[in-house]
Amino acid sequence: MPYDLYVVTDEKLREGLTHKQIAKEAVSGGADVIQLRDKEMTGRELFIAACEIRDITRSAGTLFIVNDRIDIALASGADGVHLGQDDLPLYEARQLAPEGFILGISVGSVVEAVCAEAGGAGYVAVSPVFETGTKPDAGPGHGTSLITAIRKNISIPVIGIGGIQKENVREVLASGADGIAVISAVISSDDIAKATRELKSLIRQYKQTCNNY
Repeated sequence: MPYDLYVVTDEKLREGLTHKQIAKEAVSGGADVIQLRDKEMTGRELFIAACEIRDITRSAGTLFIVNDRIDIALASGADGVHLGQDDLPLYEARQLAPEGFILGISVGSVVEAVCAEAGGAGYVAVSPVFETGTKPDAGPGHGTSLITAIRKNISIPVIGIGGIQKENVREVLASGADGIAVISAVISSDDIAKATRELKSLIRQYKQTCNNY
């Protein structure tokens, strides 16, 4: 299951565009995963947005993940939910989730990553790799060395997120990440689909080069 390019929606970064519009553009540009993330919407609003994105991603064969809200993820038919360390504990989430439902977990240490895999996580997101203004409460970047350490200790996919731009994509992948997750690198662009295609191309080029050796 590909996690090469994982795009997180954020309406605040593109005033005038909805989560649905952002998702549609990112999917057209080749995003492998779309995550709906909104801390301010009501449950009803979030559910409506999730259903809209589910329709877009289903027709394109793109994975759809909802941030934090497993109830919204399940109700909308999403492929999974992404949880932080302060969200619903992984064990409880697994009890609610049907077979095949993806549980992604944000991690900031090797211990957290190992525990996530042991608890049934489908992937971990190392957050933040670099300092980022998109999530001011994320703290200082861990650097790519943490990705390398985590990669050596778990077998599930490792995604890097936080401060990732075109200029450092290769560095993140070279450290052992299976894919990258971005917010501003795509959403802040004047052309979301184009920015998505460019990032996807960089990832493919790197992985093709690696496979040729």
